[in-house]
Order: sequence, then C-alpha cells, then structure tokens
Amino acid sequence: MFDHLGLHVKDVAASVAFYKAVMAPLGAKVCSQDENGAGLGPDGNAVLWLYAHKGAKGPGSHIAFTAPDRKAVEKFHAAGLKAGGKDNGGAGLRADYSPTYFAAFLIDPDGNNVEAVYMGA
Repeated sequence: MFDHLGLHVKDVAASVAFYKAVMAPLGAKVCSQDENGAGLGPDGNAVLWLYAHKGAKGPGSHIAFTAPDRKAVEKFHAAGLKAGGKDNGGAGLRADYSPTYFAAFLIDPDGNNVEAVYMGA
C-alpha cells in the first residue's frame, strides 16, 4: 500500500500537461502546482507528485494506475499519445499477466513507463 509516488521531471509544465491528459480518464486532476512541481490525484488528494529536477536523467521508473474499466484504459492511451507520450503497448488484454489483465503502456516525457490497468472481467 502506498500514500503517494514522486517522479523527478526535467520540465514541470510538459510533465503536468502529459499527466493531466492521461490521468483525466482515470478520475484524477491537478491538485497543486507551482514552478517547483505539481501534485495530481482524485478528489483533491495528490497521489502522484512531479518534482522539478535539473540533474542527469535517471534510468526511468514504472508506474501503473488502476482504471475503472477498459474504456478508461483506451482513453488513457489515446490521451497520452496526443499529449506527446510515446506508445509502449496499446490498450489490450495481457493474458500472459492474467486472464483479465487489460492494460496500455506509454513512455512519458522523462522516459518513465506509465501504465493504466483494468483487472475486471
């Protein structure tokens, strides 16, 4: 169980635009933002924090967000591509993970692998 996650980003505005687009279909929005970073999440509860980072680029992280249904996974992927993310696996069933694992993957502006997953039937 976690309370929140944080990512170091090179361009706060670009990362906010990307995450605002991909998280909207999942029920989240920007809760807090200034020049040093931003927090996004549902109902005013920031669960993802983006922190301005000027150092060398790291190896990247993997984050998976829970989606309420398959349609939200599809919208997440489409919104991410439109917001400048790179395709890392379109919306679809991943039976090798689980018989009901429906997910989509994107690479964000900082090279992180971002996923939306729905585990329903």
